[in-house]
Amino acid sequence: MPSAITKDSTDTRASILASGQRLMAGKGFSAVGLNELLGATGVPKGSFYHYFASKEAFGEAMLDSYFDAYLAEMDEILRKPGLSMAQRLMHYWDSWQENQSFLDCQGKCLAVKLGAEVADLSEAMRLALKQGTAGITARLARAIEAGAAEGSLSIQGEPAQVAEGLYQLWLGASVMAKIVRGRQPFEAAMASTRLILKLPP
Repeated sequence: MPSAITKDSTDTRASILASGQRLMAGKGFSAVGLNELLGATGVPKGSFYHYFASKEAFGEAMLDSYFDAYLAEMDEILRKPGLSMAQRLMHYWDSWQENQSFLDCQGKCLAVKLGAEVADLSEAMRLALKQGTAGITARLARAIEAGAAEGSLSIQGEPAQVAEGLYQLWLGASVMAKIVRGRQPFEAAMASTRLILKLPP
């Protein structure tokens, strides 16, 4: 019996986090009120505060959950068998384009949507973003280093520095894609990525 209660509790918490992620990926953190979030989830306010001490605590948990799923998906892409590491990296950026071209380039990435907004609102959420994005750049650095070792790509500088630069390039492209409502910024980012990794166009 206790395990069933625990499962129900876990499912409710996960449902609130999933609903919040969908809403905030589209509207941002501040624009989504607690009533809208609870209405989308069908959870009473008292139950929300059972799982989260505040909206800020919810935002921190939502980012942690988002990055856990994102990094697991990234690991899967970068371990895909039968491909060089350069090919795996290009698959990763292809996937990035697809996710960020969703709904007229409104995208699904919470780092893009919430980064500038919540970093100034909440130190806890800023640190969750910092930790999550550090996980992304660390994986990129390892993949770039492996690709250079196997000869499928070539770089100038340290893998960690190149990974940071590429991640920032793609974050910037994602913001610009929102502004122009088109994929041109991604096409430019892909061309720059190929130049940086010394890959054929």
